[in-house]
Amino acid sequence: MKYDVVISGGGPIGLFLACELRAHGVSTVVLERRSGIDPTLKAGGVSGRGADILTRRGIVDLLGPLPTIADLMGDRKPGGEGPRAGAARGSLPTGHFAGLWILRGGSSSSTALIFAQQQRVEEVLEKRAVELGVDVRRGHTVVGLDQDDSGVTVAVEGPRGPYDLHTEWLVGCDGGRSAVRKMAGFAFPGLDGVITGRQALADFDDPDFFPMGWHRTEHGLIARGPMPKRVFTVEFDGPPADRDAPITREEIQESVRRVTGTSVTITGMHSVTRFTDNTRQASTYRLGRVLLAGDAAHVHPPFGGQGLNLGLSDAVNLGWKLAASVHGWAPEGLLDTYSTERHPVAERVLHNTRAQVALMQPGPWVDALRDIFTALAETPEANRLLSDLMGALDVRYEASGDHPLAGQYCPDFTLKTSLGETRVKDLSRGGRGLLLDLADREDVRDAVRPWADRIEAVTGATETPSDAADAVLVRPDGYVAWAGEDVGGLREAVRRWFGEAPAAP
Repeated sequence: MKYDVVISGGGPIGLFLACELRAHGVSTVVLERRSGIDPTLKAGGVSGRGADILTRRGIVDLLGPLPTIADLMGDRKPGGEGPRAGAARGSLPTGHFAGLWILRGGSSSSTALIFAQQQRVEEVLEKRAVELGVDVRRGHTVVGLDQDDSGVTVAVEGPRGPYDLHTEWLVGCDGGRSAVRKMAGFAFPGLDGVITGRQALADFDDPDFFPMGWHRTEHGLIARGPMPKRVFTVEFDGPPADRDAPITREEIQESVRRVTGTSVTITGMHSVTRFTDNTRQASTYRLGRVLLAGDAAHVHPPFGGQGLNLGLSDAVNLGWKLAASVHGWAPEGLLDTYSTERHPVAERVLHNTRAQVALMQPGPWVDALRDIFTALAETPEANRLLSDLMGALDVRYEASGDHPLAGQYCPDFTLKTSLGETRVKDLSRGGRGLLLDLADREDVRDAVRPWADRIEAVTGATETPSDAADAVLVRPDGYVAWAGEDVGGLREAVRRWFGEAPAAP
């Protein structure tokens, strides 16, 4: 069988992208080299825009009951450094920057921090992908590729031997050491790491050997929580000599001892990983018919859970554009906007993680810098700026017109329709474009009627300020393509983002 799209990598980004493609009727196969879900300790939650994305596609509802940070921390403050860090101002902080637990939420996210282990997210996404008709093949490894104008021939090594797949498009979602990226010839410039980080879920002979929260010492950094068994160390002794070497409990014990000066004994180790802070990004996310998403396109240290957030935003941006290309209605240059829109966003993440590493270093000069940084970051405007940065809540794309909403992520407001109340997040489940007719204008609805297979028009009143727009055109990824009153501008935006209208039957 020939598939429209082959995805290499069955982690959360590859699986979410597969769900997006199938929602648009694109035949998709996911090839994952592992036989099961990777048990390695990874992201403990999804925040900011990534949380919004999972909510609007209905994935959060499938995760089951989820804890809050208060549930995980109890009466313990998540901060640990200085009198300000973790100090309550009516509620617990929602995130940290460089180990300073001071972030209190951004300006435009409608979804609370989702505390779900990455493995659980992956499990739910795989089940959803299979339900949608995605062919998920575990134990199948992409070992070669050859592309031409007609598509890509993908060489695969499977449990029953080698075979080839011919596809229109290949997407590498195969992680930071992406084989697809290397085989396709993507440049991957960046900076080498200066730290060795270790993270473990472990049982200790003394569970209270060090306070919960983030703590800098003369020899590095240690974090405990928010999960009860989690310990996280950072040492500024260069990157690991061999990231693939087995990690023993002795290695974790010695790292804790070096950083804290406290000897501990691990009585049980459930999951462990090692990392560094190299920051690299592919120069472009597309070469011909091969594309990259998630860690295959960019790598950085795992501070603040930004990697999963960034990858989900890649996938939701790419999915509808790639589907439009498969179905033949993509306007010229649409698929190239995936790289031009997402590349600068990832560059900001690489930049802020470098800044965090600088602020984490031991020494009196950094002590002074952190004190001043903390005081500044606790002012409302600066705190909102940092929270928006860490959650990608301030990302804005180029859009049609100059309305204040254009290019922003569409707020999740309530609409009162003839069928009752609904919200933008509920209208976004199917992944189509949306026309929100807020002034009950027939000419606005008529303007998009020929694109009914791509855009759902909804008429409703809202009490939420929408910057005085009569109508809002929302892309499938949730960003506003156009807002305003002028029907001519609306028609122009529809053609720009949704192509020419299909021929009448």
